[in-house]
Amino acid sequence: MITQNRKVLLEEKARIIRKNVIEMTWRAQSGHPGGSLSLAEIMSVLYFEKINFDPQNPDWPERDRVIVSKGHAAPVWYATLAEVGVFDHQELWKLRQIDALLEGHPCIHIPGIEATTGSLGLGLSAGCGMALAAKMKKMNKVRIYVILGDGELGEGQVWEAAMAASHFKLNNITAILDLNGYQNDGATQDILNLGSYFDKWKSFGWNTINIDGHNIDQLVSAFDLGSECKDKPTMIIANTIKGCGASYLIDKPELHYSPPSDEQRNMALKELGF
Repeated sequence: MITQNRKVLLEEKARIIRKNVIEMTWRAQSGHPGGSLSLAEIMSVLYFEKINFDPQNPDWPERDRVIVSKGHAAPVWYATLAEVGVFDHQELWKLRQIDALLEGHPCIHIPGIEATTGSLGLGLSAGCGMALAAKMKKMNKVRIYVILGDGELGEGQVWEAAMAASHFKLNNITAILDLNGYQNDGATQDILNLGSYFDKWKSFGWNTINIDGHNIDQLVSAFDLGSECKDKPTMIIANTIKGCGASYLIDKPELHYSPPSDEQRNMALKELGF
């Protein structure tokens, strides 16, 4: 449980992160705002409440690691890293510019980025490697967090990694499924229906938790339960809304890769209270 003051702070951080996602993709006229906006509360709780991380020393060996496997959501990762103080907010406004720091997908030369992602399906395998390495080095306080998209679960490598994490009892890894219901070509369940995500992950030997991915209290509790699990990896199924905070994006899969127009940007910022 967290105090009301902390909850209000985390909600405010999520609101600022959303604003900066809209602003940076509008300025770049490039990027994926919808799949970034669904992650705002998750990123807020991770970086401002849960993980052991020093923004002034992002390569500190004892840090917790976060991997955004759905790398097209780079804007929300960048917006979070800027908000926590890893680099200046001015870098956000140069998203995808030649010779600028922030590329279209996350790359490990960027401070705070733990894995180059964007080719979907790779993040959980990378996270398992980091979790195994932490155990081998007796770094018992280090935790690994991997954020996956629901469309990404169509990649077979995800399930190979899921089996490996269970087999090696990687209780130091927590995966978060951003279950926003859509991917590039439409509704995820129409493209490849995997049935019950909860039952799937549970059958693969994971400690599986189902929550509202926009609810701060539920997120905090789920992360706590993950860190307390002693013999299994944890999967948090976070039910989210793609484009949350910008109504023009909601239930519009055709806008998966569509930066906001001037009108859409202004409408979204007004809805967010800016």
